[in-house]
Amino acid sequence: MARSGTLSVHLLLVISLSAIVVAAGGRALPLNLLRGFERPGFSRSFHRIYDTSKYGIFQLNNGLAQTPQMGWNSWNFFACNISETVIKETADALVSTGLAKLGYVHVNIDDCWSTPKRNAKGELVADPKTFPSGIKALADYVHKQGLKLGIYSDAGIYTCQVRPGSLYHEENDAKQFASWGVDYLKYDNCYNLGIKPKDRYPPMLKALNATGRQILYSMCEWGVDDPALWAGKIGNSWRTTDDINDTWASMTTIADLNDKWAAYAGPGGWNDPDMLEVGNGGMTYQEYRAHFSIWALMKAPLLVGCDVRNMTAETYQLVSNEEVIAVNQDSLGVQGRKVNVSGTGGCSQVWAGPLSRRRLVVALWNRCSKAVSITAAWEALGLDSSTSVSIRDLWQHKDVAEDVASSFSAQVDAHDCHMYMLTPQTGSRAEI
Repeated sequence: MARSGTLSVHLLLVISLSAIVVAAGGRALPLNLLRGFERPGFSRSFHRIYDTSKYGIFQLNNGLAQTPQMGWNSWNFFACNISETVIKETADALVSTGLAKLGYVHVNIDDCWSTPKRNAKGELVADPKTFPSGIKALADYVHKQGLKLGIYSDAGIYTCQVRPGSLYHEENDAKQFASWGVDYLKYDNCYNLGIKPKDRYPPMLKALNATGRQILYSMCEWGVDDPALWAGKIGNSWRTTDDINDTWASMTTIADLNDKWAAYAGPGGWNDPDMLEVGNGGMTYQEYRAHFSIWALMKAPLLVGCDVRNMTAETYQLVSNEEVIAVNQDSLGVQGRKVNVSGTGGCSQVWAGPLSRRRLVVALWNRCSKAVSITAAWEALGLDSSTSVSIRDLWQHKDVAEDVASSFSAQVDAHDCHMYMLTPQTGSRAEI
């Protein structure tokens, strides 16, 4: 990620900066304040690549999403074909497969759960045909499983599927969600009357806070108004892109768009490049492995979008990789980035990011149509050339090298992604 400087220096910088931000009451720090952390050989280019000036400034501070949220969402697979039976069976499957124990605890209902109109009191009503027991009973069922229930609404007069939206109904709808026991709100952007997101999304935050219930606030304004610049004060996550679809072209495009905003993510507020398509059938195993790897590295919310009741063994193997999940859930909370591009058309890529305990995650991503050798050079990773590291392959679940310095390379199949953990060796000359 950085052009020069040691991994140890960078992590000292991030940890120290985090403490200073807390002491400063969450205010943004000027970039020149970072200069006190410089060491010999630590170049100015570090600041350009590793811009942590906005790290930790989030002011929502509702105690939620200290790591990116994990769970499941109904839209990618089911769209409007949802019911309380589907939600209950999905909750059961998250528990029985062990995914819940890995962190997939949010069971999120997307659009189409409500009737086309509010009732005579102006309240939202669960569709009696598909949710006959109501949302409160469903929430109770999900909670008994040790999970959390998410609901969907829209910062417009209608949802995207033309059900009642919450624009101008924020206070009443938030109270209703809280009374039902809702733990998560995905808040969409359709039929918004042309009102800027900056004006439409804060009222729901105020309304949610007024309920006294902790409800994770997931803003879904599609990245149309640069939400990373302002949404950290409002939401626990904010969409940075348009909707994903289950194709290689969509997934890679969205990864690149989300990468732009890496400096703005951190504990309490995350860039959201949309939900996972892993297991929905539109991509190959290698492409899905790349999808899951890069989403984990980018500290994106990990919301499974397939039918977890009927997962293939391959799909389960991907989304249950504890070592990759640990990267996403790392306590340091710094979003990884694209740090080097090479090859014809720039399809040989290195993505990387710092982790807690002075470690570094590195992904070698082949976006070419044939196998290539990809090299991660220490200069691109922000490591001093003399730094010696051990390397662990997070997909093979084994240590593959020790005392490696300067660079490392791997042969990567077409559209595949290898993911590694680098740990500086004790006694390395680059260590502090």
